[in-house]
Amino acid sequence: MKVVFDTNVFVSGVFFIGPPYEILRAWRDGKLGMVVSQEILEEYSRVGEALADQFPRVNLKPVLEFITMSADVVVPIVLEEKICDDPDDDKFFSCAILRC
Repeated sequence: MKVVFDTNVFVSGVFFIGPPYEILRAWRDGKLGMVVSQEILEEYSRVGEALADQFPRVNLKPVLEFITMSADVVVPIVLEEKICDDPDDDKFFSCAILRC
């Protein structure tokens, strides 16, 4: 199974223990495949770096490098119209739709 991680799942999985951490661990252990776009990677980086100021012991760079090397980085489809209440979330759907 291949999945697209919402930024909240990614950030929560990197910085905290709980279900998002377990999901990222399943991906790291090869139990899931991960699909991302460049735009999603940029959001992971931007949000993660803002949170890293509060958690200086977490080094986000190796995690992002591992994702870039291990995940399927795809060019998402262009949606003809916005589908989410928050249009910024459309990038996750356009990336996921590509994999169907």
